[in-house]
Amino acid sequence: MSRKLIALNLVLAVAVAWAGWQLHNEWLAAKARQDALLKAHAAASAPPPMAPLAAPGALLPTTYTKVATEDLFDPSRNPDVPVEPPPAPPPPPPMPPLPLCHGVMDVGEGPLAVLSVNKTSPHQALSPGDTIGQFKLLSVNTQEITLEWNGQVIHKSVDELLDRSDAPLAAAQAANVAVAPPPPPPVMSDKGPGTDTQFGIKTCQPNDSTPEGTVVDGYRKTSKATPFGSACFWEQVGR
Repeated sequence: MSRKLIALNLVLAVAVAWAGWQLHNEWLAAKARQDALLKAHAAASAPPPMAPLAAPGALLPTTYTKVATEDLFDPSRNPDVPVEPPPAPPPPPPMPPLPLCHGVMDVGEGPLAVLSVNKTSPHQALSPGDTIGQFKLLSVNTQEITLEWNGQVIHKSVDELLDRSDAPLAAAQAANVAVAPPPPPPVMSDKGPGTDTQFGIKTCQPNDSTPEGTVVDGYRKTSKATPFGSACFWEQVGR
């Protein structure tokens, strides 16, 4: 047992001596690099050539205009009096939604328009000159309704303002819609493997009628049951 300890101690001593010798060599190399850097001198570059200065221009009377028209101690000598522009008028308010029209009638006292501010507000029978919300009714006939808002005259046809949210009208329109025939069934054909995936398999092409187990170009058509239904793919033969 003591011989093994002595041999182990000798190996450790040799390893420590070798590591110390390597560390000493690294230190000597680093010191040599440091001495070389300290002794190196950078070469001085030549200065750039000096460009001659541009010759001064001729003296003109207009050069001294500011001296004659401006005085630091008397601002009134400045002929350019700054004029502040008037403040911009505020933007006009946005126009509210137009009232809804529920019909136009004439009971012998002139045309009346049945209007409402919105779908939930009560209907009002208005004659020209009456107001509804922020709008004033100027004129009405079976074809057109003229409104006034914020000094702006608005011409709209009765169809544009007509309330089309009634359920009977929607049901009648739905009943008049022709039922579209069902699309034709897809055409099935043998198409073979689809595109490659990152899992080493290929996808199945749509409307592919190739039987399961068919081998095409080294790939076998396979399908497996998953929680989301049957999954179709092409896997390499021999995997």
